[in-house]
Amino acid sequence: MGRNNLAGAWGEALAAEYLRKKRYTVVAAGYRCRFGEIDLIVKDRKFLVFVEVKLRKSSDFAAAAEYVNRRKQDKLRVTASMYLSQNPTKLQPRFDVIEIYAPEGTATLRPEIHHMEDAFQ
Repeated sequence: MGRNNLAGAWGEALAAEYLRKKRYTVVAAGYRCRFGEIDLIVKDRKFLVFVEVKLRKSSDFAAAAEYVNRRKQDKLRVTASMYLSQNPTKLQPRFDVIEIYAPEGTATLRPEIHHMEDAFQ
């Protein structure tokens, strides 16, 4: 596993733990299909949430969420549609972005986590 894959897995694990503490249930991690990948799929009582996790050292250049542009959003929507076709639910789908800022990479002791609910408006 390369350094970026290791950091990505670390960030996704942090995001999953953060969401568990907020009483979400993790349904899937790293869901892949021919259209793309969704980092985390979680649920609560009302929503099935498709989560894009963005890990950065800082927001100096741009906020991590800014990397989830229209093209990336469209790809996530198609991938989520494929997931929903295979896993029907009565829960309302929603797209969230979790930004994680870790100045020391995986050695960061207290990464800063920002959760943007319903991020694709």
